[in-house]
Amino acid sequence: MKLAILSDIHSNVFALEAVIADVKKHNVDYMVNLGDILYGPIAPKATYDLLMKHNFITICGNQDRQIFEATTAEIASNPTMKFIIDDLGEDPIEWMKSLAFDKQLSDDIYLCHGTPSNDLIYLLENVECGYARLRSDNDILSLLNGQKSPIICCGHTHTPRTVSLSTGQVVVNPGSVGLQAYTDDEPNIHSMENFNTMASYALLEKVSDEKANSKEASSTKANESWKVQHINVPYDVKSAVEACMKRDRQDWVHFLTTGRKCP
Repeated sequence: MKLAILSDIHSNVFALEAVIADVKKHNVDYMVNLGDILYGPIAPKATYDLLMKHNFITICGNQDRQIFEATTAEIASNPTMKFIIDDLGEDPIEWMKSLAFDKQLSDDIYLCHGTPSNDLIYLLENVECGYARLRSDNDILSLLNGQKSPIICCGHTHTPRTVSLSTGQVVVNPGSVGLQAYTDDEPNIHSMENFNTMASYALLEKVSDEKANSKEASSTKANESWKVQHINVPYDVKSAVEACMKRDRQDWVHFLTTGRKCP
């Protein structure tokens, strides 16, 4: 079995196009989308239309909820949100409402956006100091809240990581398809930076039974029976930037062109 794991597209249809083209080279069995799909000043409806042309297994992210839960006052006070709502129309919003919070994809693989119980909490990163630091093994296990699947796939932080836990479980965050840096003020002011301008995703591949029973790999350990590959894909950043400039989002222009926080 081979899966392409995507997350945090954030309306960047140009990055999504490049990732899908790259995924097709790898002959995957499934494409997985971990949420935060259409929120962004680039191309929400075009991103939705492209996704509908492909057979993705998709769960909901916190900013997907933010779109379909937005009040009239919130829309009026947020020009980016108003653009998104106007651009999308009814069908994409109803589609987001239908998405599951999480998903047990198989006995081995569990999908969530943030943590198994909260889509606003970073599973792997602590940001109390203003930037991302890997949580302790105990803290990650506590946030998993009893989820025992050998492979946990999460998103939300836009930070590509593969983390092995003391339980033998492996947590995979594929990073972000569409946004390689951002600053947020919850739970405190912090910035996430990947220091590149490429779209990120991950390949997750099950090692064959024959190999898993060999000296090279043991099927009893998740990090030895699954191969994880993080992939960075160049894409048409210029077109994404032009869309952001039309929405007067200079912060996104900086994020997209540098992969760094704003000065």
